[in-house]
Amino acid sequence: MKRAFTRFSRRQFASIVGWSALGASMLPVGPGLAQSGPEIGLRDRSARSGFPDGFVWGTATSSYQVEGAVDKDGRGPSIWDRFAHTPGAIADQSTADTATDHYHLYKEDVRLMKSLGARAYRFSIAWPRVFPEGVGSPNPKGLDFYNRLLDELSAHGIAPYATLYHWDLPQALQDRFGGWTSRDTAKAFADYAAYVAERLSDRVKHFFTINECARLVQLGHGTGADAPGLKLSQAGLNQVRHHVALGHGLAVQAVRAHGRAGTRVGPAENAVSCIPAIETPANVRAAEMATRELNAGYLTVMMEGKYTDAYLTQAGRDAPDHTAEDLRVISSPVDFVGLNIYTPDHYVVAADNERGFALAPFPASFPRMKATWLRPGPETMYWVPRHVARLWNVKSIYITENGTSGSDQPAADGTVYDVDRIMFLRNYLTQLQRATAEGVPIGGYFLWSLMDNFEWSDGFEQRFGLYHVDFETKRRTAKLSASFYRETIARNAVA
Repeated sequence: MKRAFTRFSRRQFASIVGWSALGASMLPVGPGLAQSGPEIGLRDRSARSGFPDGFVWGTATSSYQVEGAVDKDGRGPSIWDRFAHTPGAIADQSTADTATDHYHLYKEDVRLMKSLGARAYRFSIAWPRVFPEGVGSPNPKGLDFYNRLLDELSAHGIAPYATLYHWDLPQALQDRFGGWTSRDTAKAFADYAAYVAERLSDRVKHFFTINECARLVQLGHGTGADAPGLKLSQAGLNQVRHHVALGHGLAVQAVRAHGRAGTRVGPAENAVSCIPAIETPANVRAAEMATRELNAGYLTVMMEGKYTDAYLTQAGRDAPDHTAEDLRVISSPVDFVGLNIYTPDHYVVAADNERGFALAPFPASFPRMKATWLRPGPETMYWVPRHVARLWNVKSIYITENGTSGSDQPAADGTVYDVDRIMFLRNYLTQLQRATAEGVPIGGYFLWSLMDNFEWSDGFEQRFGLYHVDFETKRRTAKLSASFYRETIARNAVA
């Protein structure tokens, strides 16, 4: 039987973060599908939808979702290992003990990337594989796997983009320190980041620190829907968020100190997305203000080195304990910002109130994808990076995740005709091209995901991959969307 909180799916935290993270009520809102233009020829359409020379096309996965081999070669348990084995925690009662067995099938998976024409691969490093206890003695066999993966990527001309933390905290740190409720975990993360950067930056030139602070805080420590399954007070949530932000800043410093010359580092965040309901100067400005305030607890403090006055006022006694030195570390300069973009969180209109904006509700008729939390709003792909670039003068942005789940059942001929995913990607990529054409500094795009995988509390019920995976046999089969993405990469234009 499903526990009620498993209804919180992969990114269904967005409507309850931001101001709601401070205890204020918010209305979930967002824009609709982009309208199609007049019919034109393929050559003209390609010219209109082309991307800059050197644009990086890639795919993305995360360690816990694909690797499996949770007890192989000295890997220690993670908080997700324990959580997934908790009765009722996962919608289909599955675990990621074997996942897609990427640990053993990585060579095949790299060949799949190569067949797409992908030039980059965003993956995450499993902290408990490298440090089974989170701290102390490293596990050489754990790092050996990533050395083998990097060598394979290099042999196929695919650039590695490594995420240091994608939620699989060593269980030992949860047991010893209380995980992210303690500053000690932020310090341990920095030590781990330093070790990895020193040993892998000969081949990895781009490191992402922490993936989606917003979700790991809200669902992992607020609703209990994700590992470690905690339900903290608002004050506790704000303190966890602060420790995660501190961990990010310490990791940035560690990568700079221990990585080779030219190593670049930045976050990968699913920012609360604020879209002007109607594109007028007043509404655009209101959406920018909303972006700054609704991301105040993480992205804003990282970029500005301070918590906004509105954030601290709203939090009151629940504001996180912090020091000026904390803020200095948190705002350590980054080389880029990674943005995970899926669904619009808020339609925004200008308002004559103390915030300067108002949030409109979603109508009941708003469309949804297979995952009911995923309301398609292609223009999110334009507005979020535009807001981030303008608010904080960010010079380099990567779209670190974007994609959709689908029903994805093979037809009689064995093909997965996922035209819903193709529709989704085509519309989002068209908005991405709009952004690059207007000079928003987006250097690359990582499609989520290379293949179907363990989708956190949804287990194997939601499929996001370009490749269909039979989770019993581990067989990978290209979906129709793989052909779409291959053609888009080959053209450097929306197919």
